[in-house]
Amino acid sequence: MAKTVAYFYDPDVGNFHYGAGHPMKPHRLALTHSLVLHYGLYKKMIVFKPYQASQHDMCRFHSEDYIDFLQRVSPNNMQGFTKSLNAFNVGDDWQKVFVLLLQCLTGTGRSEPAAMWVPAEHGCWCCHRQAVVGTWSRWALSPVFPGLFEFCSRYTGASLQGATQLNNKICDIAINWAGGLHHAKKFEASGFCYVNDIVIGILELLKYHPRVLYIDIDIHHGDGVQEAFYLTDRVMTVSFHKYGNYFFPGTGDMYEVGAESGRYYCLNVPLRDGIDDQSYKHLFQPVINQVVEFYQPTCIVLQCGADSLGCDRLGCFNLSIRGHGECVEYVKSFNIPLLVLGGGGYTVRNVARCWTYETSLLVDEAISEELPYSEYFEYFAPDFTLHPDVSTRIENQNSRQYLDQIRQTIFENLKMLNHAPSVQIHDVPSDLLSYDRTDEPDPEERSSEDNYSRPEASNEFYDGDHDNDKESDVEI
Repeated sequence: MAKTVAYFYDPDVGNFHYGAGHPMKPHRLALTHSLVLHYGLYKKMIVFKPYQASQHDMCRFHSEDYIDFLQRVSPNNMQGFTKSLNAFNVGDDWQKVFVLLLQCLTGTGRSEPAAMWVPAEHGCWCCHRQAVVGTWSRWALSPVFPGLFEFCSRYTGASLQGATQLNNKICDIAINWAGGLHHAKKFEASGFCYVNDIVIGILELLKYHPRVLYIDIDIHHGDGVQEAFYLTDRVMTVSFHKYGNYFFPGTGDMYEVGAESGRYYCLNVPLRDGIDDQSYKHLFQPVINQVVEFYQPTCIVLQCGADSLGCDRLGCFNLSIRGHGECVEYVKSFNIPLLVLGGGGYTVRNVARCWTYETSLLVDEAISEELPYSEYFEYFAPDFTLHPDVSTRIENQNSRQYLDQIRQTIFENLKMLNHAPSVQIHDVPSDLLSYDRTDEPDPEERSSEDNYSRPEASNEFYDGDHDNDKESDVEI
């Protein structure tokens, strides 16, 4: 039986800009949507222009002081928020930290950083390790940029609306590629993430679902989501990520398993550099199969960070677009209500390819290897294909013995779960989205491709050829 898929896209979300040279580029969402349209995938989905989340919505998880700060701060007035910038881990000093991040990547033990070139004058990793570690805790690359709160409102509202539609059985699968910002904490920003749309969406799902499974395939540990649900058995978090050598955010050890009621409901799969499709599948499918069997989730949230692809500007894995998509297809095969979100991904053209391909998998529509012509066609030079070779020369440091050891430890932890937790709900709380509001956009507004125009950016997305996703010539 065909699944009903809801797709959420705001035509303005790709116009936001973190700053000159910043690796996070919301413009990737415009590229993704353009491919979705020109492949005709929109015909297989219910397309929505999403609801914009309010401060009240965001405060379901975040502190009121933090959200009020995000609403008020701007590049023009940030000098008056010195204490708040420090307290909430937000600031414009990210250029300095990004240089340190490049140096951090050189300490991963590989012969060359994936998708990056570090000039010799930056020095060796050992000279900077202490500086990097000290800097992580206070500056996590989250600058103040024009429209910051509006950007958060748009991507968070889409995830929230997707959760609401799953609750109301309007769809079987909800897609929001703008969401998946998994590092944001209750009281602060972290790692390009300001508002944790994932946590807010899961809180909405918990009104109707006794057990929600969260799966994260971003190369970075889903620390913000894990922290939010660390003490509960209502949400099981499973994160597959690079761990070790001071890789951001530095959490996600295999022995972080939850606490109190949530003990053993937190699973971490720490991986090493260079993991490829075969090794990833060897671990991903049996782990997820066992988790679903033991936990029996009634809804799944899947974060599809594309920085786990080979050739990502900030990554060190070797997954292909097909291999990444295989994870999405496998999770879909359980036929459990599914909220699909984006996440990391910093080689923009490959992010767009990946999420477009995964959209096709979610709607069961085969698409051609040759990319359709679109307004962004030149971004995909020189091959103009859906599945270019993204492999790198990074050695796969994940031996079969290491992967089997991880799998055995995870299976032992799962055996500690006596049974799936049950929740008796006498009174179901009201929906977080109030559909009769007059001061907010209508969350049920449907939009077709005719209503979308190419975003006209007033700012510069790229600062020259050296900032345009090249695999070997990134400059700071």
